[in-house]
Amino acid sequence: MTTHTQTFRFLRAMLAAFVIALGVLSVPAGAWAQSRIKDLVDVEGVRDNQLIGYGIVVGLQGTGDGLRNSPFTRQTLEATLERLGVNTRDQQLQSKNVAAVIVTANLPPFATQGSRIDITVSALGDSTSLEGGTLLMTELKGANLEVYAVGQGQLTVGGFAAGGASGSGISRGVPTNGRIPNGATIQRELRFDIGSQTELRLALRNPDFTTARRIAQAINSNLNVPAAYAENPSTVVLSRPVGYPGDMVELIGRIERLSVFPDNPARIVVDESSGIVVIGDNVRVSTVAVAQGNLTISVQETPLVSQPAPLSNGETTVVPRSEVGVEEDRGDLTVIQGGVPLRELVDGLNALGVNPRDLIQILQALKASGALQAEIEVM
Repeated sequence: MTTHTQTFRFLRAMLAAFVIALGVLSVPAGAWAQSRIKDLVDVEGVRDNQLIGYGIVVGLQGTGDGLRNSPFTRQTLEATLERLGVNTRDQQLQSKNVAAVIVTANLPPFATQGSRIDITVSALGDSTSLEGGTLLMTELKGANLEVYAVGQGQLTVGGFAAGGASGSGISRGVPTNGRIPNGATIQRELRFDIGSQTELRLALRNPDFTTARRIAQAINSNLNVPAAYAENPSTVVLSRPVGYPGDMVELIGRIERLSVFPDNPARIVVDESSGIVVIGDNVRVSTVAVAQGNLTISVQETPLVSQPAPLSNGETTVVPRSEVGVEEDRGDLTVIQGGVPLRELVDGLNALGVNPRDLIQILQALKASGALQAEIEVM
């Protein structure tokens, strides 16, 4: 009885595994490429704001600004010392331990007063390194010149530089640029009551008519009401349905987890400087024959020495001799079938044995012939 029970359990487990495997194999390929709405759009009004400020870094080990070459650093140092009760007017300051810097930061949306953000510090004068420096209290202002944060703290510099008296040196990274994690404290908040809104606009990060329509359809299907519509390929308008139990924050949290299959135009991105080619999945090519061959010309110089006859008044001379060779690779025609998917298109191009730079020329020639149904974007 025990043997029959174990056999039955084994067969049931095998049947369940077969059903699971069959279900996995039957899932369409596009289902694996779906993306969440939160990864496809940005909510209008929910964005970062850039902050900037001018400050001074102290505590450098002789790598700061030359006060004679950087008058703004000297003026800032004098003003800072005066605020601290030290009079340095009409004095010859020779310190090499200070540097004028520009401080930048991003103010995240809905940041509250008292929270901290990271800041980036960059040298403004002729300082050679900010390593070991400390940023003094610096106001960070927005585009409206209002102060939104105050930064101060010890810098973290990823690069370094060292040199000798002879002028030789070595450097790694950028020592005149550093960061202060949590180095600024937010002093002013940007108010935006998103919860009480009745309508918001969702901005697509990659504008496309089909993707915008699919996002609106996914939202309406989930809510069972026409709450969203595609206004244009870049924008989907979302309205809070009448009688919806939650506010706009709850509504966005509900719809941003919905999955949508984004559609992208047929595009080929080419970086000629590095030879990088990126081909989109929707790229198609008509049936075409391609031949590719290289012509190599080599010139080799083998000079000869001409000696005069014995007991003659001649001179020894060098007679030039050149050998020119021409080698041409065989460029057989390769047929690339039309309407093939991306994998077969790449296999057909690889059959030519071309390098990335030759591939760029082939793609541009295919586009010129009208056989390539895609947009080529050169970076």
